[in-house]
Amino acid sequence: LIPALPTEDDFPYTIRVESLVTESNGSSSMASVCGGCLALMDAGVPISSPIAGIAMGMLLGDKGAVSDENAVIVSDITGTEDGLGTMDFKVAGNKEGITTFQLDIKCEGLTLDTMKKALEQAKAGRLHILGEMEKALKEARGELPSTVPKVIKLKIAEDSIGKVIGPGGKQIRALIEDFELTNINVEENGEVQVSGFDMKKMEEAKEMIISLTSQMGGGGGRSRG
Repeated sequence: LIPALPTEDDFPYTIRVESLVTESNGSSSMASVCGGCLALMDAGVPISSPIAGIAMGMLLGDKGAVSDENAVIVSDITGTEDGLGTMDFKVAGNKEGITTFQLDIKCEGLTLDTMKKALEQAKAGRLHILGEMEKALKEARGELPSTVPKVIKLKIAEDSIGKVIGPGGKQIRALIEDFELTNINVEENGEVQVSGFDMKKMEEAKEMIISLTSQMGGGGGRSRG
């Protein structure tokens, strides 16, 4: 999923995806990829494209041999197929290509023809799963849930940081209180993050910060919105 995530500049949030699988008869990790992707989209995280994953297996007549033309590639393997088979090949990606894969084998080795067949079959399965995921949610929601604080970023001159913070933090606390914000974070390089739930008040706070930092002389007076 990581290759599809937005940059911190585009989406300044900490993202945590947690998958709880209570029982499975298949690949819980690939189910977590698909479910995790849908969860991100449902939460409004602007991922670049949906990601799906599938686990491939292989059945061989002789488990101790190298795969041959008689090898049977199995898609979306169950627990029994994983236990009796000789390959566990997990492949995840979007419609354009693969973002990650993992391969475990119990046989002596795999031929290039076997790998080609497995990758082609995995692609077909991945595209099918992506099609089913699109039926539930085609793209990331345009807005974050109301329970998630929104973030506005702006940049001020480094020598104006004191005007936003004020003596003993008086000014920044006043801004947070007056505009009903969650927080204002000011970095040493002048980057400011304003977070809250009301976008209108956040925009007003942004304009106030711009006004404070554009004034000549030191800042620090309490301002009311």
